[in-house]
Amino acid sequence: MGTQQLESVPEPKYWHLKTVLSEALDSEFSVGEILPNERDLAARFGVARATLRQALEQLELEGRLQRRRGVGTTVAPPRVGVSVGGEQHAWPGTAGDAWQAVDCAEATPPTAVAEILDTLHGEQVHVVRRSRVSHGQPVAAELLYIPAASVPALSAIDAPSGAARARAVLRELQRLELEGQDRSVELGSARAEDAKELDRLPGAPVLVVTTRFFAEGRAAAVSLATYRADTCRLTFGASGDVEIHHGPERRAS
Repeated sequence: MGTQQLESVPEPKYWHLKTVLSEALDSEFSVGEILPNERDLAARFGVARATLRQALEQLELEGRLQRRRGVGTTVAPPRVGVSVGGEQHAWPGTAGDAWQAVDCAEATPPTAVAEILDTLHGEQVHVVRRSRVSHGQPVAAELLYIPAASVPALSAIDAPSGAARARAVLRELQRLELEGQDRSVELGSARAEDAKELDRLPGAPVLVVTTRFFAEGRAAAVSLATYRADTCRLTFGASGDVEIHHGPERRAS
């Protein structure tokens, strides 16, 4: 690769460099590929290493790059597309669901969730914990709140704990006829437990997707899904499902 000088531009030099680097990532590198070291990159673009670091840090914040200890800086996989709205509805855990069941416990839901579910004060519900992985990287964590009234025939003997218990709760929930669902999305900060599961620092920006599932004229379940903001983007389309959008392939240099 030859040396490439940056033209004089009114915007900060590191910001213009970020744009140039982003274009190079699309055209010259593939997902997971390790970038050249800082000295070589700075020489290629004719900038100081401090300017290069600023540009790399910004690309990392935007989810284009990943810095891995002992490996270096690599090209991040495409963002997960979080589809909001749409007309197609399905219970969690049905065919095509990309989430993985992790655990299930009984606990008192947050006040806001309890109000949606119309449960009694202090009443415990089933809390199913699930995770979502893309390209080997954790991108989302979900807490699914299901009151006992939505799964009346659930047997503790068949699946007493863990992921098996979570799958049993979801199977029982699917016996209800789903009448509809709605979603809302807001920007939030990762709590300590979410940050650990998503491999982020506490307080890192996240997208919180709240989904209400309706059956028998009431809210039968509530999902709080926390997505990494650096690896996810919102999409609006006909499907109400959460889909992986791989985008254009990046070719290796």
